[in-house]
Amino acid sequence: MSMQRSLSAPRAATVAGLVVGALRIKILWASGVPFPFVIPPGIVILLVGASVVALAKWRWAPAVGAFLGLFVFVGFLISPSGLPNLLGQNGMGVAVGQGIQVIGVLTALIAGVMASWTNYQTSTQR
Repeated sequence: MSMQRSLSAPRAATVAGLVVGALRIKILWASGVPFPFVIPPGIVILLVGASVVALAKWRWAPAVGAFLGLFVFVGFLISPSGLPNLLGQNGMGVAVGQGIQVIGVLTALIAGVMASWTNYQTSTQR
């Protein structure tokens, strides 16, 4: 007997936001933004986080996605190149990549909080 487990909408949105954030890093990488490593670690971190949120059965798993979304968004805000990248001062490809990142990680942050809240509300009502 096979059981199919579907993701709740907020949990799926958290996964999608993290994947979009990883896509942004790939776009910036392709646009020529230098990274300290051959493969930017942010891609790996966000994709591993998306896997945890998607595959782990723990009720706190979406909180991992929310934390990663918050971490990357705060990094964007405190980075001296964050807003200039978004405003297109470093090229259109970089601006598009930065915009995609902001949308993705904010989606992951908000949806991860919603999914975690729902998971804890459901568990306390049982």
